[in-house]
Amino acid sequence: MGNKTDIEIAQECEKLKITEIAKKAGIEEKYLELYGNYKAKVDYKLLNDLKDKKDGKLILVTAITPTPAGEGKTTTSVGLTDGLRKIGKNSIVALREPSLGPVFGIKGGAAGGGYAQVVPMEDINLHFTGDFHAIGAANNLLAAMLDNHIQQGNDLNIDPRRITWKRAVDMNDRQLRNIVDGLGARTDGTPRQDGFEITVASEVMAVLCLSSSITDLKQRLGKIIVGYSYEGDPITAHDLKAEGAMAALLKDAIKPNLVQTLEGTPAFIHGGPFANIAHGCNSVMATRLALKLGDYVVTEAGFAADLGAEKFVDIKCRMAGLKPSAVVIVATVRALKYHGGVPKTELNSENLEALKKGLPNLLQHVSNVKNVYGLPCVVAINAFPSDTKAELDMVEEKCRELGVNVALSEVWAKGGEGGKALAEEVVRLCDQPNDFTFAYDLDLPIKEKLLTIARKIYHADGIHLPGNVPKQIKQLEDLGFGNLPICMAKTQYSFSDDPAKLGAPEGFNVTVRNLKVCSGAGFIVALTGDIMTMPGLPKVPAAEKIDVDENGVITGLF
Repeated sequence: MGNKTDIEIAQECEKLKITEIAKKAGIEEKYLELYGNYKAKVDYKLLNDLKDKKDGKLILVTAITPTPAGEGKTTTSVGLTDGLRKIGKNSIVALREPSLGPVFGIKGGAAGGGYAQVVPMEDINLHFTGDFHAIGAANNLLAAMLDNHIQQGNDLNIDPRRITWKRAVDMNDRQLRNIVDGLGARTDGTPRQDGFEITVASEVMAVLCLSSSITDLKQRLGKIIVGYSYEGDPITAHDLKAEGAMAALLKDAIKPNLVQTLEGTPAFIHGGPFANIAHGCNSVMATRLALKLGDYVVTEAGFAADLGAEKFVDIKCRMAGLKPSAVVIVATVRALKYHGGVPKTELNSENLEALKKGLPNLLQHVSNVKNVYGLPCVVAINAFPSDTKAELDMVEEKCRELGVNVALSEVWAKGGEGGKALAEEVVRLCDQPNDFTFAYDLDLPIKEKLLTIARKIYHADGIHLPGNVPKQIKQLEDLGFGNLPICMAKTQYSFSDDPAKLGAPEGFNVTVRNLKVCSGAGFIVALTGDIMTMPGLPKVPAAEKIDVDENGVITGLF
């Protein structure tokens, strides 16, 4: 491969016209809305027209707890889908759209890497088909209508100190976390404390991703709670008569986007909530469409299995009636050594002692998938040139003790060819019966659900509910929201709520410092530790290296 960057590989790829990709996927041209030659939106009417067709098998790709060393979940998802095609299976991949925040921040884009990418990579990472702009606009229309209602006489008696709805922008901008607006003359609004969330953390994003139709979308938007009245009653978007206009802004954004992998495999990329602060899965509509068109559908949920996979199962699958057939847990030898205490600069040297210390992180995720959710899984070791045979053998041996196979994934260097071994194991797992179940029952009280997730998934001793959190729980249960699933907002870097606790920590409690109901999305967000819904840029943002030349060719995007 030489030293080609991801963007150079993507730019050199001979892309097929999107109409050809649609044909491969079995989509008639009448359902396509073309965005140039290589992107298209697919009319959601197709989903209805295929309703009697049998679903394919759903495969979830998740990972160990992330490290600065990188795990390659999207790369594995793409390479596995190409690998399934290489062994003669009709496969489709369904991914999330990248947020501009990480693209310009620390993480880079989310289109895969090496020879396992989705293209056009630059478009996917920058604006794509405008979905996130539409979501931000719908979010901010609701904010504008809310403040305007207060300005114009406040018939609903909204308490400005109890407004929970924030404005949104798809950028890491810490300056906007806490602001005061409405300053100036009397006609410039009512002064109040306010704040911004990154668009991917907006409830509108979650609503779009969990909606099953445009009618469902409109109903969910109407249920969004924006704040409370002086009497303590919830105020909704429906009370402000906002849901119709919001749905109008989202009428195209709700249509799944079709693109392709470097090897011409159909790929749906739609929706993109973060898994540390939202539910972290692509849209239900794109997943359902892929299941009608493919025999094997590969999808991913953000960050590690304690966040993305937990929410994929307990929120997305539960709401949409989906049943996964198999799970792939991505790990790298380098990341496991990092969990074993090796600094980032020394990860290229063999260190079996550190690997042994870091392995419990992988094994705990494997155990959760197998024993909590009852799903068969395979560990995909994303290969790096620095991995030694002794290290790879140790990972394999420890996983085998749990009855789980390990497949070496070489998709970054070899594309689909390097994903064939993983594909064979995934097909084998999909043919096995499974005892799929959720981590908790919805009818448990809120506190019990929080406790169950903390103990079963994070392996915590318990939970800590400081300040007025017990009061928030009582209020939510009194308002009738006690039977909603929980969306844990937690650091992605640890099983615990402390990012410094690597590996598989023991003897800790999870602190839940705030609860917020997202009644449109249909879950309760529990904010733990220091997690924030508006990230900031790092000291040296990735944006500093991105450029475009006189021919419009972009460099520095990764």
